[in-house]
Amino acid sequence: MIFKSTNMLLPQTIEMKKWAVIACDQFTSQPEYWQRVKSFVGENPSTFHMIYPEAELSSFSRKRIMEINQKMNQYKSILTEYPDSYIYVERTLLDGRIRRGVIGVIDLEAYDYSNDSTSLIRATEQTVIERIPPRLEVRKRACLELSHVLLLCDDEKKQLIEKVSEQKKTLALLYDFDLMECGGHVKGWLLQGKEAEKFSVRLNDYMAGKREKCLTEGISPLYFAVGDGNHSLATAKANYEQIKLENGGSKSEELARYALVELENIHDESLVFEPIHRLVKTKDVNHLLKKLDLDLCMHNENPCESDSRKIEWYTENENGTFILNSKESSLSVEILQDFLDKYLKTYGGEIDYIHGESSLKNLICGKEMIGFVVPTIKKSDLFMVVAQEGALPRKTFSMGHAEEKRYYIETRMIKED
Repeated sequence: MIFKSTNMLLPQTIEMKKWAVIACDQFTSQPEYWQRVKSFVGENPSTFHMIYPEAELSSFSRKRIMEINQKMNQYKSILTEYPDSYIYVERTLLDGRIRRGVIGVIDLEAYDYSNDSTSLIRATEQTVIERIPPRLEVRKRACLELSHVLLLCDDEKKQLIEKVSEQKKTLALLYDFDLMECGGHVKGWLLQGKEAEKFSVRLNDYMAGKREKCLTEGISPLYFAVGDGNHSLATAKANYEQIKLENGGSKSEELARYALVELENIHDESLVFEPIHRLVKTKDVNHLLKKLDLDLCMHNENPCESDSRKIEWYTENENGTFILNSKESSLSVEILQDFLDKYLKTYGGEIDYIHGESSLKNLICGKEMIGFVVPTIKKSDLFMVVAQEGALPRKTFSMGHAEEKRYYIETRMIKED
């Protein structure tokens, strides 16, 4: 099985609102968010003490990694094990939408994050190799795994996760609490024994159907796509490959071979794809704008025919719109990203990725900053585009706003005692 149950670990008799913390790669330009989290959790047991927020990576510290690993060892005493289990999750977002998922583990032998991958599990965005080492430093010494990875299935018939939802009244409720910092509410049920076996049977049927459909269409079978947490899963893969080289055949290799994820259905109405906007810092914003207009833009087109290629830009005092040349790519975000990468490499500057148009505009301050508002891919197109064209440009889309990202709750052992 490439997606299966595992020995889940959950804390007992603690304040869960302080335990659960949002994905470490969120609010990277808003360190005040993480300061509020730090103040709120204090010294209480919390996943905050077991992660390294990317907002703080500019001051990367090996001492901090040691502290993270120490906390993991300390917290083992408050964790209860649920053997050979899945966990069914319902996340109620602030607007009332309920996002459903099943937590299990994937076999990293079936996953490849390279752009031209034909593996059964694939990344949806290009992996920036430089982002892996600091994450790897945390993982390779960790005894516990925390995950914010959201894995997508293409279950049009809604036979997997939705069927579990219908059965939840027969399942044991494991947790039910409000999440911090406008995260909404979350509930988790234990999926074990006969009900877990039924889910596994449906999972096999789903994969067999996907294989047949893909082969009929002349493309390599794609069962699952990584919707969020691409770089975290790539780190798990890199760690596993390293352990295979150094400790092949050991218990460590067996534990590292699997990675914790939450499986969600791309056809769930609650699942919304949001664009991820670009915030650029450069010495000469006007030069960047002129260069972009000269290199990439089309003029005098019918606006109705070019809406999908519109890119809005904002500075502190001005704004405007570009229509990008479709000959460069079918995705406007890919055209823009390629241009920005080359421009910043040549002329200097920095780029950040911002969730939410209002957040982007609020962060623009000073004459050396410019923001780009970009469209996003239709979620119904995702599996086919990835299957046919490979991984999308990094930060092409986001599954919901920043506050809607997955919170760390469950964990599992990934290193022998």
